[in-house]
Amino acid sequence: MKLFRRPSAEALWKDEFSINAADERYINRRQFTKFLVLTSLAMFAGNLWILVRSWLRGKPIFPVAVVAQADEISIGGVKLFTYPKPHDNCILIRTGPETYVSYSQKCTHLSCAVYYSQKANRLECPCHEGYFSVKDGSVLQGPPQRPLPRVMLERRGNELVAVGIDVHGED
Repeated sequence: MKLFRRPSAEALWKDEFSINAADERYINRRQFTKFLVLTSLAMFAGNLWILVRSWLRGKPIFPVAVVAQADEISIGGVKLFTYPKPHDNCILIRTGPETYVSYSQKCTHLSCAVYYSQKANRLECPCHEGYFSVKDGSVLQGPPQRPLPRVMLERRGNELVAVGIDVHGED
């Protein structure tokens, strides 16, 4: 028994679906422009959202915490403490009879702990040989691009009190 096969069956199917598969791999200028415009609008909306969120957030409020007694650290001495949260390690250095400086102990490059070198009078990151100034926390050498965040201190009687963090080097 021989099945009857119509020779134009394939042609009939192609006539009803007039999509050429080879041409569908390419996009035309109108589709590409539409994609670019929609992507640009999405990126603009995302940046606008970030800007609005930063305006609404305002300035952070830091807790006030006693970090040391003024006479417990010798000149050139160091005390480690946590501020503003228990996992935020900081370093306090007494640089003179009445001068104290304090910074976040987290390197701004890859978050390694920085240590005070009294001999070199600088803060050192042993991970990638990054060096910071004790005076203002600025980068002296190495891969870090930003200064260390400074912990703002006030002296209240014999107590050294942390009152905030200055991330940008502003007083």
